[in-house]
Amino acid sequence: MISKHASRRMQQRGVPPLVVNWLLDYGRACHDHCHGIVYYFDKRSRRALQRAAGRRVVARLADYLDCYAVVSEEGTLVTVGHRHKGLHLN
Repeated sequence: MISKHASRRMQQRGVPPLVVNWLLDYGRACHDHCHGIVYYFDKRSRRALQRAAGRRVVARLADYLDCYAVVSEEGTLVTVGHRHKGLHLN
């Protein structure tokens, strides 16, 4: 399920739904210590995505791979954004 806030943020920030699906399927998951789970791409998850989708597809959408998604513990997509610096979750 996608919240209205997340839907707006995807549109405002230009993050395609395909990239959000990839984040949830292949991205690394970490707890944010506020009852949410943050998904983002690290080296390992990018390689897994390349194996699944192909190098060309991933290369074309590489600009979108510095995104993150936050999902609530109930499974609702809360927000989506671009990473400009590293995530400090630990």
